[in-house]
Amino acid sequence: MPEKKLLVIGYVWPEPNSSAAGSRMLQLIQALQQDGYAVHYGSPAEYSEHAADLPALNIQPHKLVLNCSSFDAFIQQLKPDAVMFDRFMMEEQFGWRVEKYCPQALRILDTEDLHCLRYARAAMVKANPEQSAIDPPAEFMHSELAVREIAAILRCDLSLMISEFEMHWLQSRFNVPATQLLYLPFMQAEKNSGQVVPDFAQRQHFISIGNFRHEPNWDAVRYLKESLWPVIRQQLPQAELHIYGAYPPPKATQLHNARQGFLVKGWADDAQQVVRSARVMLAPLRFGAGLKGKLIDAAECGTPAVTTAIGAEGMYAPGSAAALVANRAEDFIQQAVTLYQDEIQWQGLQANGLKLISSRFSFREHAPRLQQRLAAIGKDIQAHRQQHFYGMMLRHHSLKSTQYMAQWIEAKNRIQ
Repeated sequence: MPEKKLLVIGYVWPEPNSSAAGSRMLQLIQALQQDGYAVHYGSPAEYSEHAADLPALNIQPHKLVLNCSSFDAFIQQLKPDAVMFDRFMMEEQFGWRVEKYCPQALRILDTEDLHCLRYARAAMVKANPEQSAIDPPAEFMHSELAVREIAAILRCDLSLMISEFEMHWLQSRFNVPATQLLYLPFMQAEKNSGQVVPDFAQRQHFISIGNFRHEPNWDAVRYLKESLWPVIRQQLPQAELHIYGAYPPPKATQLHNARQGFLVKGWADDAQQVVRSARVMLAPLRFGAGLKGKLIDAAECGTPAVTTAIGAEGMYAPGSAAALVANRAEDFIQQAVTLYQDEIQWQGLQANGLKLISSRFSFREHAPRLQQRLAAIGKDIQAHRQQHFYGMMLRHHSLKSTQYMAQWIEAKNRIQ
């Protein structure tokens, strides 16, 4: 039987040590490699020194060019059985070319998180920081970004949803058919159940971690600096807050203040090590979407956290949270101070966290679900597509409009 081929079209080259999105992408690729796919990864982004060594992972890299017919020849030669778009923008750029030159390829969209939901929540917080941003009303939600993202979801054969909340929200808010969606959260390898993590007395200080290029993380750092940490530090004068994250801009490093115990550390060579040494993680996310890789890391490292409803969304099963949840500033501060000092409460949350991967985010559980769903669709892809008239309609119209725009840009670039 000939080897199946998967082409991943990535917004960026995956950086598993910089972002949860990078780790997520490699988890998806590993699951499909196990299912017999030879994986090719293409991106129009510039290479990064922090990107994963794809050839070492048996993944063949390809540099793609936007608005260029070189992709047409490339995909006709490759003839992939499936194409996975990493974020909806890549489906917009390349989906029509896949449709035209490789129409039988199964099209998968990995949303990472719902961008339209994240941006709507950000707009709500900017309009009124005191209001809950969980379920934005139409004035925030029905944006051009939402139109673009939902259209991309409908055009694809299957979209991978990292959060149960987002899966159900798409169906209730935009009537996206469940047959075009698959709940597929982080898929972590389970650690040895006998692993030993530092206990309460062996740890000190607070930690906050997250890629600074991700707007919710930068907002959380500023919120900590301006509103939360001064009061926490006043009550715990010996405690420090260590801020880690990839790509810290000057505006972030300028917040460093040793006298206030607010230490901007920047890049962590070993994120697990710095999380494991902290007593409490702080993740005061006021907007965002998807799942939070930092809270996965905290749970694996036995580090209880204090977060918001946005941070905890989709993370924990009822009654077994590995974090305390508080949305108001005064409640967040009180929870952080109490957890830092209450060993009994801390131990209970740590125990829940150490069970989180096996109970909710196990690669062994979720990878077969992805493999089985793709196999079921692939058995009769035309019948699957016939079920989804709006997707057919959008592919027809967007194929032509995007094709003409891309050809105009290509011609303009050629003249220049």
